[in-house]
Amino acid sequence: MGYFISLRTNFKFDDAIDRITRALQTEGFGILTDIDVKSTLREKLDVDFKKYRILGACNPSFAYKAFQVEDQIGIMMPCNVTVIEQDNGHVDISVMDPTAAFNVIENEELQAFAQELKNKLERCLTYLEE
Repeated sequence: MGYFISLRTNFKFDDAIDRITRALQTEGFGILTDIDVKSTLREKLDVDFKKYRILGACNPSFAYKAFQVEDQIGIMMPCNVTVIEQDNGHVDISVMDPTAAFNVIENEELQAFAQELKNKLERCLTYLEE
């Protein structure tokens, strides 16, 4: 799939959340949003769903640079990270691929920026490899 980069782990779900949060911090990202999909679906639809969290990560210095190039770039932010507990017990941690997202924007200045951002997010996953 061309819009995300993923790592399958044997981490416990909460441990995976902690580890990816620390990895993101190492690369200058903070978590702006944290959506607990399982809890939301239970509350809104009264359905049971697997453990699934969406972390909205932002690197402020990259965000500022992007705003200087394209003021509507906020529609593509933050960089989403998913942590999903699969039925087999594995936990998948995935990061969005900014190069795929930014390809829809017709602004050449953003392409190098998107690649640099992708490299940072990929490094976050390498910190987690067991």
